[in-house]
Amino acid sequence: MMRRILIANRGEIAVRIIRACRDLGLTAIAVYSEADRAALHVQMADEAYCIGPAPAHDSYLNIKNILTVAIEKNVDAIHPGYGFLAENANFAALCEKENIKFIGPSSHVIERMGDKAEARKTVASQGVPTIPGSPDIVPTVEEALDIAKQYGYPVMIKATAGGGGKGMRVAHDAKEMKTAFQQATREAEAAFGNGAVYIEKFIVAPRHIEVQIAQDQHGQAVHFGERDCSVQRRHQKLIEEAPSPFVDDVLRDKMGVAAVQVALAVGYEGVGTVEFLVDADKNFYFMEMNTRIQVEHPITEEVTSVDLVKEQFTIARGDQLSVKQEEIQMTGWAMECRINAEDVDKDFQPSPGTITSLLAPGGIGVRLDSAAHMHSVISPYYDSMIAKLIVTGKTREETLIRLERALREFQIEGVKTTIPFHLAFLQREAFRQGNYDTSILE
Repeated sequence: MMRRILIANRGEIAVRIIRACRDLGLTAIAVYSEADRAALHVQMADEAYCIGPAPAHDSYLNIKNILTVAIEKNVDAIHPGYGFLAENANFAALCEKENIKFIGPSSHVIERMGDKAEARKTVASQGVPTIPGSPDIVPTVEEALDIAKQYGYPVMIKATAGGGGKGMRVAHDAKEMKTAFQQATREAEAAFGNGAVYIEKFIVAPRHIEVQIAQDQHGQAVHFGERDCSVQRRHQKLIEEAPSPFVDDVLRDKMGVAAVQVALAVGYEGVGTVEFLVDADKNFYFMEMNTRIQVEHPITEEVTSVDLVKEQFTIARGDQLSVKQEEIQMTGWAMECRINAEDVDKDFQPSPGTITSLLAPGGIGVRLDSAAHMHSVISPYYDSMIAKLIVTGKTREETLIRLERALREFQIEGVKTTIPFHLAFLQREAFRQGNYDTSILE
């Protein structure tokens, strides 16, 4: 039985998990850094324990301190959220060793799918399309040049570990390759402690489409349709929507079947996401698998009426999935804007500080996932996201109108935010018509 759940995270995702614990009658145990002593997730939890100083590597990435709390407080399971240790195979393995349930897939699956080069080989063996590129990691720039010559420029150099757009560079010719290769390996080493990279053919102006999946311990897997995550800045998502205005029923079924096939092939357990690039001719290619809950999971929840975080708990305790594939229908439309503490006029520079005034939007079809409130401190030590504004409607047009209204209602003072950017972007005719790809912001 799972009764005592430690949440190895902070911010809005920690709050989101605590709410799911409440709905299931579980005890929510928070951990926090010294900088987060007064944070909302700490106030909401049944119990809360400090795990170190403000820097993430001393607290939220400090495996020893987190497991010490878990063992001393008789925790049954750990929910990692997203980011931090959510896709750390070593952390999952140590949880397994201590007989603490890691709410997510096994350490073996995390390791296998976290290594992007290995994941591509695994997926290709199942007949799922992959982007043409190197079969393994590429250790030298000389080999990278040979591969680029084979497939033709432009190519993408990608870190085999990690995510979030780090360790990724595009090279349009041999001269750019030499610089980009060095930059990608250095950045990957700094961000993930692993500088290994591989090479892919760069798909020009694709859509970034991801498919939400879930698989239980009984080998049953389903997908919940797609999300369009093509509005990005430097590979960081800013606006997501479900369903995608680009994806038709035929493509949706094909990608859904492929995503489930990937989950079944690796013996997945839990909720996860299979990400694809889709070209203008609707050819899709596997990009990577995220073995965790995604930041943008709420829009899938809104159009399918399935609580994905509760589903994680259901799967982790050994129950069968709460829904069958034929019961999952996408109804209506949903969009999510990430509201970050960033100064858009200064190239999205982080804007840490204290929120001195906050007026949240409301009304029918408006959901706000956030840990922020008046006097909240937006710390320079962590991600700058303040809130996720999720809006739903019967149609895409109604959703766009409601989203604009909600953004105009949303008032935050004390820090700069991306609200003005979102309001301006919504006026882009290409986006309003659903005619966009990953290059729209560039």
